Amino acid sequence: MSKLVTIYGGSGFVGRYIARRLAKDGWRIRVAVRNPNEAMFVKPYGAVGQVEPVFCNIRDDASVRSVMTGADAVVNCVGVLDEVGKNTFEAVQADGAERIARIAAEQGVAAMVQISAIGADADADSEYAQTKAAGEAGVLRHMPEAMILRPSIIFGMEDEFFNRFAGMSRFGPVLPVVGAETRFQPVYVDDVAKAAALGVNGDARGIYELGGPDVHTFRELMQQMLDIVRRRRLVLNIPFWMARVMAFGFRVVRFLTLGLVRGPLTADQVKNLAVDNVVAEDAKTFADLGIAPTAMEAVLPDYLWRFRPSGQYDAIKESARNLKV
Repeated sequence: MSKLVTIYGGSGFVGRYIARRLAKDGWRIRVAVRNPNEAMFVKPYGAVGQVEPVFCNIRDDASVRSVMTGADAVVNCVGVLDEVGKNTFEAVQADGAERIARIAAEQGVAAMVQISAIGADADADSEYAQTKAAGEAGVLRHMPEAMILRPSIIFGMEDEFFNRFAGMSRFGPVLPVVGAETRFQPVYVDDVAKAAALGVNGDARGIYELGGPDVHTFRELMQQMLDIVRRRRLVLNIPFWMARVMAFGFRVVRFLTLGLVRGPLTADQVKNLAVDNVVAEDAKTFADLGIAPTAMEAVLPDYLWRFRPSGQYDAIKESARNLKV
């Protein structure tokens, strides 16, 4: 019988790519999510019954344990960029990660992969980065042979980075950003999945920082995106002091509306945007895993074309304009 892996958050952006790769490798997969009915799209990743979404609340021991029973490996992809209700940074990224590792150790699970983030640091200003570091420490406390992956900004068809700003570019002549000079090293989501698959299969362990082949400032990334969607916009940098004021205002609105209205920016995100998000010089990287990272230019046009003024017909119209009568 093929081996079984439980992927916590397996229907999310990164998790679904890991699930697809492991299904091709012959693994049976439990995709542990809060809403299994909304994760049915993962079932065709494998043969009938090979990939199954199941309910799990990573804040609860019994729930985590029930979906891990019989598993040979586990992957934790669960994380939050904004706290909502009981899903706080501490509860999800610190306590949740350690809970999965502790129960994995109790059940004798052979391998664990933890998806963290570049910038995970117990001394960071951002609570997001602090709890990512706490989650890593909790995992290694119980599963010292685990693989921990720290990707930079992740891009791919379902990403919430380039898609978000490409969508914003359709409205008005200005594209506002916070931290225009902050540097990023965007990494392709399927490359992260390749790395995770090595950890699940027992071919790698330890901490790896994952970044693509190129480093760019936030402003440069937005300009590349605008070139692809064929829109001319002014990339306007919002100073950090102003961003903090805006984040405070959004927080007040959120409080007054009992959480019904959520702003596009939080104070913790502003703190993150003030720090470069690139691979450290002394870190283990894709090179140590034998993976050649994919360049953005090879992928972004494949899914950002829909934000062009004429969408899929934009290239046709451009070609027609070049025809000589």
